[in-house]
Amino acid sequence: MPSSVQLIRAENLSDVAEYAYAATAPKDARLIFLAGACPLDKDGNTVAVGDYGGQAAACVETLKLALEAAGATIEDVVRTRVLVASSEQADLVAAWEVVRDAFGSHDVPSTLMGVTVLGYDNQLVELEAVAAVVD
Repeated sequence: MPSSVQLIRAENLSDVAEYAYAATAPKDARLIFLAGACPLDKDGNTVAVGDYGGQAAACVETLKLALEAAGATIEDVVRTRVLVASSEQADLVAAWEVVRDAFGSHDVPSTLMGVTVLGYDNQLVELEAVAAVVD
């Protein structure tokens, strides 16, 4: 089933950003607010320690599983926020490129943020999302 999310491009804004500037969902959509997806294995251990890209990939996989449990897919995501525990722009970009590639042409509005610390030992990346589906 095709996504009900409509991505909005603004021609009067820079095309440097690798995402849509806005997104909408129909008024009858069921909104899904996902907890931050963390780079944890099934036993709760942090994976890809020290690897921003590896942790971002693990977060994407966690997000996909949470979406599936809620009856949605990555194409139903309306927006994301990528949190990266670093003050180095290169680290943020390393995480962002993995998330961007995972979303492909469904390049939803997103915020990329450097933060001082995240909640789990050795955690470098967390991925938040909101999705919308029409049942």
